Amino acid sequence: MRVLHYSRATVGIVGRELLRFLHQRERFVSALVRPLVWLFVFAAGFRAALGIAIAPPYETYILYEVYITPGLLGMILLFNGMQSSLSMVYDREMGSMRMLMVCPLPRWFLLCSKLIAGTAVGVLQSYAFLGIAWLYDIQAPLMGYVWILPALVLAGMMLGALGLLLSSFIKQLENFAGVMNFVIFPLFFMSTALYPLWKIKESSELLSTLAQYNPFSQAVELIRFALYEQFNPQALIFTGASFLLFMGAAIMGYNPSKGMMVKKGGGGD
Repeated sequence: MRVLHYSRATVGIVGRELLRFLHQRERFVSALVRPLVWLFVFAAGFRAALGIAIAPPYETYILYEVYITPGLLGMILLFNGMQSSLSMVYDREMGSMRMLMVCPLPRWFLLCSKLIAGTAVGVLQSYAFLGIAWLYDIQAPLMGYVWILPALVLAGMMLGALGLLLSSFIKQLENFAGVMNFVIFPLFFMSTALYPLWKIKESSELLSTLAQYNPFSQAVELIRFALYEQFNPQALIFTGASFLLFMGAAIMGYNPSKGMMVKKGGGGD
């Protein structure tokens, strides 16, 4: 296989996912409504309950909406990663996944291409959310919108890889929604997306420890620091390691000779 074959396959898979996203406008709207409700409605109550004193990377008193904006970007990437994986289960049931998997390209490359496609959609949704937040006067430094791009990509890849891993275990579409909720809500609420870690520690040491080692927390902190032109090496290493772990397990799960698919009689579809 030449490089041209690999590049054509990647462009085709990414283009298919982007076209699907553009044709499903309700998916784009629903992806933005959820974080916007948190931003415009719930943030006011949380700000009153928590106060507006926020720990570093901020040095002054700021609005709570500014603090949770990176957490809501993480929410967009998390739900998008699960949505992309849901489409994998759907494609498997419809048979189109079989056509993709039997092509002569390696499975790991096809899965990575699907992951890149899903991440691209998530990044587009994230910047659309940042644009709406800007109009709402929740603004970051201009260079922060450049710094945040690699953070969004890595966070999106990590959360998308987690979704791929889940989809390798699940054979039926109706079962995926329950598993999504079982994974999404603990990841999101036991994280620093909505509350600073020091505030969580005031209420529970155990919850603080879980939040600190939550991969979603580290992804959110990577985005949060990048948005304000700062670098968090711990979050970068933790998020990158989580991506490699989830992606490696997902590739193994989609391997018809070693993964969960053969154990459940999937046969590599």
